[in-house]
Amino acid sequence: MNITVVSYSFTGNNRALAASVARELGARHIDLACSQIKSMMSTALSMLGAPRVKPAPEAMEGCDLVLFVAPVWMGHVAAPLRTYLRHLKKLPRRYGFLSVSGGGAEGGNVNLAAELERRAGAKPAVVVDLPLTPFLSPAKDKAEGKDLMTYRVSEADLAQLTDTAVKQIREII
Repeated sequence: MNITVVSYSFTGNNRALAASVARELGARHIDLACSQIKSMMSTALSMLGAPRVKPAPEAMEGCDLVLFVAPVWMGHVAAPLRTYLRHLKKLPRRYGFLSVSGGGAEGGNVNLAAELERRAGAKPAVVVDLPLTPFLSPAKDKAEGKDLMTYRVSEADLAQLTDTAVKQIREII
C-alpha cells in the first residue's frame, strides 16, 4: 500500500510523530510549510481561513492512503491542513488523521471526526487523537495552555505515541 504522511506542526511535536510513523510504515513524509503562521496570534487568525502551504496538495497524488498529522487548535483541525482536506473533496481517497494535542477540554476533541468529514467530504478511516497531558509533570493537577505549548516530546514519549498510532493505523491497512 502506498501511504503518504502529510504533517504540519507549530511546536515540532506533530512533525516528530509524523516522521516516526512514516518510518514505521515505510511511508513517504511531506512536511508542510506555512510562512503565515509564526505566533499564537497568527495561529488564532489563521483559523478564519486556509493559509497557503507548500507543497501544494497535488504532492499527495498517487497514494492509496493519506495520513494527516497536525495539532488541534481550539478544538479544530490546524488551519494549514484545510487546503489539503478541501483537495480531498475534489479527488477523494482514503485518509486518516493523527494528532498530538492538548486533548481539548474535559473529554477530548469530541467533534474532530465530524469536522474532518465536513472538510474532506468523507469520513476518515482512522482518527488518532493523542493527548499530551499524560506526559506532563504529575505534580500538576490540570494542564495549562502554556504547559501544553511549551512541552516537547522526548524520545520515550515519541516511541509510546508512535506505537499507539501505528497499532490503530495497521487495523485499517
